[in-house]
Amino acid sequence: MDLRRRMELLSEAALPDREHGLPRAGRLAPVGSRPLASVGIAKVRLPGGGATQLMRVMQTSACSLSCGYCPTWCGGKVRRATLAPNEVATVFAEAHRKGHAQGLFLTSGVPGRPHRATDRMLATLDILRRREGFEGYIHVKILPGAEREQVVAAARLANRVSVNLEAPSDDGLRALSREKDLSGDLLPKLELAGRLALAARHDPRPGTVRPAGNTTQFVVGAAGERDRQILGLVARLERERLLHHAHFSAFQPVEGTPLEGRPAAPAAREFRLYQAEHLLRRYGFAFDDLVFDADGNLPLDDDPKTAWAHAHPRWFPVEVTTAPLERLLRVPGIGPRSARTLVEGRRAVALRMLGDLRGAGVDVERAAWWLTLHGRRLAAAPSPRQLRLFAPGQHLTQAPFRTAVPPCAYR
Repeated sequence: MDLRRRMELLSEAALPDREHGLPRAGRLAPVGSRPLASVGIAKVRLPGGGATQLMRVMQTSACSLSCGYCPTWCGGKVRRATLAPNEVATVFAEAHRKGHAQGLFLTSGVPGRPHRATDRMLATLDILRRREGFEGYIHVKILPGAEREQVVAAARLANRVSVNLEAPSDDGLRALSREKDLSGDLLPKLELAGRLALAARHDPRPGTVRPAGNTTQFVVGAAGERDRQILGLVARLERERLLHHAHFSAFQPVEGTPLEGRPAAPAAREFRLYQAEHLLRRYGFAFDDLVFDADGNLPLDDDPKTAWAHAHPRWFPVEVTTAPLERLLRVPGIGPRSARTLVEGRRAVALRMLGDLRGAGVDVERAAWWLTLHGRRLAAAPSPRQLRLFAPGQHLTQAPFRTAVPPCAYR
């Protein structure tokens, strides 16, 4: 295959991945209508607002691993392709010079020995940094079986390093892929990447890249794991500042893979995990604050913050004119930005009505029941919307929150 066709195949393989857990903001034109320098580039929304353009590409789609949820597993009937380090670096550098891409996301299959595949990815990054002089954003995936020194090299060359754990336990991971080792390989590599990123933030050296924190991902619902297990591990890593954030991918069986006969996981379960992880990372919630059902999973009918609020009625109602920031963050319908706006704004402006709260960014429909304004409760009962997020009769396995991420090892 020529370079264009290989770039098309490998960018399409990497494209569904999301940066910062968010779907891409725009659709791409058909591959045949785009110049080579714009292949694989998607517009991505950023958490703080705005967007950026990332080129996403796999170094190779060839793989010798038996991951039962991944279409590119060793027995998969997919067309394989490979890009040399110089080819990836040259195409991306041209795209960057033309203003098509501001950053690169690089991943790979594992054909044969993992350290060789990792070396090719590191060579790509080295060419970009040294020969092309690229100083922008690079996100690279560390492959299962990579060596410790390769993780160190990746942390030196890339802004973000990620290691996909896939499951929260050794037994769960073995059920997904017999070659992967959680406690002996993947988890130590993720923790090492986290320590390196932490050290670089505390002691930045001239000429080094600015770390953006490392990430991981879990395949949800394929191996009988529970949300309590997943979030317990995520909470520990984030508390120790070894993980920036986690991604979750609801298992969807893929025809031709070893797990094709297993049932799909509810898309709502993936959505609840993202919400719970957000509470741990941005709202000051501890793992022990999260509410789980008897089976160890998050309730699907309530979002995690509303579930906590119903389980802690003594905390409510909260007086919006005097409550500290930490208490406002516990109110359903109030996020970090609106909580800060309320705390800062009430010093200069008196809050008198629901419209004032709405103007501060509060989701008044959800928050009213949990608040008082000058001692007056703002709603007579909880909003029906926060009691159930699905239409009457809609089955929880349907996908009102369906994301674009397939359950692949390198997504």
